[in-house]
Amino acid sequence: MKPPDSSLLSRPMIAVICAQFFSAFGDNALLFATLALIKQLEYPEWSQPVLQMAFVVTYIILAPFVGQIADSFAKGRVMMFANALKLSGALVICFGWDPFLGYSLVGVGAAAYSPAKYGILGEITSGEKLVKANGLIEASTIAAILTGSVAGGLLADWHIAAALVACALVYGIAVVANCFIPRLPAAHKVTSWRPSAIGRSFFNACVVLWKDGQTRFSLLGTSMFWGAGITLRFLLVMWVPVALGISDNATPTLLNAMVAIGIVGGAGVAARFITLENVKRCMPAGILIGVGVAFFAIQTHILNAYGLLLLIGVFGGFFVVPLNALLQERGKQSVGAGNAIAVQNLGENTAMLLMLGLYTWMVRLNVPVVTIGIGFGVVFALAITALWVSQLRSKA
Repeated sequence: MKPPDSSLLSRPMIAVICAQFFSAFGDNALLFATLALIKQLEYPEWSQPVLQMAFVVTYIILAPFVGQIADSFAKGRVMMFANALKLSGALVICFGWDPFLGYSLVGVGAAAYSPAKYGILGEITSGEKLVKANGLIEASTIAAILTGSVAGGLLADWHIAAALVACALVYGIAVVANCFIPRLPAAHKVTSWRPSAIGRSFFNACVVLWKDGQTRFSLLGTSMFWGAGITLRFLLVMWVPVALGISDNATPTLLNAMVAIGIVGGAGVAARFITLENVKRCMPAGILIGVGVAFFAIQTHILNAYGLLLLIGVFGGFFVVPLNALLQERGKQSVGAGNAIAVQNLGENTAMLLMLGLYTWMVRLNVPVVTIGIGFGVVFALAITALWVSQLRSKA
C-alpha cells in the first residue's frame, strides 16, 4: 500500500525523525551518565564495556521476536511502547537500583525499537527516496549521539543524579513524539505467537537473507561497522587519560561527538552520490575507517585526535548508510522490513558482543590501550578489504 504522503519531509517522516532524535539522545546521555555512576561506585575498569554488553545481549536474545512484533503491529505504536521501556530502565537507575539491570531494560526497549524505526521508512517514503530517508534518520541519530553524549558527560561532571533525571525526561519526550506518528496498517500478520513458531520464522528469515549475496554483503558490512563503533567508544574512555592526560567525563564524549559530526556529513554525501545500484562504492570508505583508527591511536595532541575522529566519522557515514538502505529494500521484498532489521540487529549485536568481549579480555590482560587501538584499526581495515574482494569475486 502506498503511503498517503510519500514526500521526504512529510509530517509522518518529521515525527519519526523527532522521535528517533530524542530516543537516541537519551540512549547516549544515559550511557555516559551511567558510566560516571559506576566510576563513582568504584566498579573495576573492565566493568565499563560489560555495561554495554548487558545492553547488547538483550538485542541478541530478543532478535527472533522483535521483527515479528514490528511487522505485526503499527510500527509507530511499537516505537512508543519501546521508548516507554527505555524510560522505565532510566528510572531504575535514577532510583539507585542496579545500573546493569536498568541499562539492560533500556536494551530491551532499544531492541524492540530498532526494527520498527527502520521498517517504517519504507511505509512513509517512496522507494526512490529510501536512501535519502535513511540519510535523514542517520543524521538525526548522529546528531542525537553528538548532543546526547556531550550532555551526558557534562551533566555527569556537574551532578550525576541530575544527569540521570535528565535522561528519563528525554525518554518521556520521545514517547510523546511517537504519538504523532500515524497508525499505519501492519505489514504482516503472524500466524502463531508460539515461541517455537516465531523461532522457526526468524530462522527462515535468517536463511533467506544470508543466502542472498546482496543482503549477506550488507549484513556483514553493517555488523562489522557497528561492532567497531561501539568498541571505539569504550576505547576512547580509556585512551584519553593515557594519551592526553585528561581524566574528566566530558573529553571522551566530545571526541565521540567528532565521530558523530563526521557521520552526519558522510551520510549526506552518501545520500547524494550513492544509489542502490552502485552501493559498492562505499567500500573504500570502510577500509579507511580502520586505517584512520590505527593512526588515531598513536596521537598525543588533542587537535589531531579531533581531526582524525571527524574524518573517521565521515568515512563511517559514507560506508554504512547505503548498506542499510540495500538491506531494507531487498529485505522488504523477501522477509519483511521488520524481520530484515531484526536479522541485521542479531548480526550487528553479535559482532558488538564479540568485539567488546575481546576488548574486555585485552583490558583485563593489561594490554596497553594504544596497542589495542592500533591492532583494532588494522584488523578492521583488513576485514573490510576481505569483504570487498569477496564481493568482487562473486560478481566476476
